[in-house]
Amino acid sequence: MPYRNMTLEELARHIGMDAREVRKLADRGRLPGQYIGGEWRFNRAQMLDWLQHEMHFLDVRHLQNLERATADDPDKISVSNLLAPEAIDLALPARSKPSVLRELVKLASRTGLVYDADGLIDALEEREAMYSTALPNGFAFPHPRRPQPYATGEPLICLARVPHGLPFGASDGHLTDLFVFVCSHDPRQHLHVLARLSMLFTSELPDKLREAESPAEALQLVLETESRLLEQRK
Repeated sequence: MPYRNMTLEELARHIGMDAREVRKLADRGRLPGQYIGGEWRFNRAQMLDWLQHEMHFLDVRHLQNLERATADDPDKISVSNLLAPEAIDLALPARSKPSVLRELVKLASRTGLVYDADGLIDALEEREAMYSTALPNGFAFPHPRRPQPYATGEPLICLARVPHGLPFGASDGHLTDLFVFVCSHDPRQHLHVLARLSMLFTSELPDKLREAESPAEALQLVLETESRLLEQRK
């Protein structure tokens, strides 16, 4: 039962956080849980929603812990390996938020791995209706609210740049010009990839991607940035 309730200790292990920190967040009303019989209980589906919303506000230590908790070997789940050259477009023809989502799914379809394009578009629109995936500094990580194992043949990532940017709902009110579309097949992988992306995009990577002249160069930038990130942990 993938979405059964978790105890406080189970949740702490699930997200790689100290149980005392989890308790403080729950006691302060920052976690979506229920206090039953003197114990906290947390719904897995609600926690997945919470993590997707709050992840980008976590510090590096918490992101690294989340990575470790959501993969048997964190270093083997690579953003670079999920991103194919044909899934990169540095001049995405989009002028509005809805058109970005449609064009991202078209971009994913270039890989030959998309089985349900309409379903993916619907899932992206449902997720954006909850709250925008746009973040400060001009980038966004659009993704379905839940993993989509039947929409694609394999998990995948697409990278797109929209020249001059467009309004996508970022909290700082600025335009968004870099988009990373994430389509995972299970919740743990989904959280792991989002955590890894959050760390990659706190580096100089966004600025370098804005200057990239080809998909091959963009892919190399992602690969080099991820390699350095992993090397720093050794």
